[in-house]
Amino acid sequence: MFYLRIVWTAIRALRTNLLRSLLATLGVIIGVAAVVAAISIMQSLENDIMKTISNLGSNVLFVFPGGAQSGGRQIGKVQTLTIEDAETIVARCPAAIRSAPEVYGLSQVKYFSRNVQSTVLGTIPQYIDIRSYHIKEGRFLNGSDVKSEAYVVVLGYKVAKELFGLGTPLGSFVKIGGKSFTVIGVMEKKGVVGFTNVDDQVNIPITTAMKRLFGFRNIQSISVQAKSTLENEAAKKQITNLLRSRHKIPPGEKDDFGVSSQEEVVKMFKNVFQIMEIVFYSIAGISLVVGGIGIANIMLVSVTERTREIGVRMAVGAQRMDILSQFLAESSVISVVGGSFGLLLGWWLNQVITTLFGKQFDFTVQISPSGVLVALTVAFFTGMISGIYPAYKASRLDPVEALRYE
Repeated sequence: MFYLRIVWTAIRALRTNLLRSLLATLGVIIGVAAVVAAISIMQSLENDIMKTISNLGSNVLFVFPGGAQSGGRQIGKVQTLTIEDAETIVARCPAAIRSAPEVYGLSQVKYFSRNVQSTVLGTIPQYIDIRSYHIKEGRFLNGSDVKSEAYVVVLGYKVAKELFGLGTPLGSFVKIGGKSFTVIGVMEKKGVVGFTNVDDQVNIPITTAMKRLFGFRNIQSISVQAKSTLENEAAKKQITNLLRSRHKIPPGEKDDFGVSSQEEVVKMFKNVFQIMEIVFYSIAGISLVVGGIGIANIMLVSVTERTREIGVRMAVGAQRMDILSQFLAESSVISVVGGSFGLLLGWWLNQVITTLFGKQFDFTVQISPSGVLVALTVAFFTGMISGIYPAYKASRLDPVEALRYE
């Protein structure tokens, strides 16, 4: 009851200068909203990206071209991988069971008056097994399509829906890069996987893509499926040794390619998120520091204005600890009220971000319980710390001098 009475007294004191009290809470409101929004955005983004990366498969490796070397010197980034590299990986790397060379580019996919900008992926039949994708209707590419450089295409779910609506696209002709392709299949709805929205992608034979559409001589990446997750490192070493030998890289010189596993991609993203968290939380922390300074300033003004009141209270028996407790309670009430409004503002910001970017990036920001707890705790201690000096100053006033104060 004693502490409740102190809090109630603090609330009544703050109500006498309502506008000033509200202005004092403004910094805390902004700071708490920044903390809530930052933690919610970061955790939602991290969970979303980690989920999409995990959809790639834990035993999938990625081979990509790197910088070319000459005499031990880097001479630029060039395309160094070939279809034969991908074929040889399966033949000579015991830890690898499948591989799929890939080339890709952006192009308009047209069906009469309808068109959509899409990623065109050139690959081979093994791609769908490595990535664990499924066909909704029709079929995927086969060996005959690749060998004959056929003008056939498998549409992503979203591309098919935008071009054909509810009708079946099988057997229809679409134009990609000005060339006519026969639709032989539609992919099942998958969403974002890794760094690619599979539903916005169309798949054609790699030979057609390289020779008929893009004019590439080299491939841009290779997806490799290891026998199991436990075989990832073994497969990585075997692929590295094989490609160094095929590319005739002398000992001591750097690889002109790279091999990464899902674990390395996850680790890289976690490092990026840690840096982003530091930046986000630093900005939020600065807002709370500014809010704390505002509270301290208001409380010092309040001590000065209420010097005579403090003297009267001491004269009738109030102890220094009572005065100290009252002013600490007032600063804490300011910060808790500000924190509550800050939570509402943070929730509103999350809704705005979800509305603006949710559909475009398939991203939803959710309030984190840990973020709410951290924000309210930080807000409370901000008020306590900000009120320490003003409360201490009030409690150390001399009663006689305070009563004489005008």
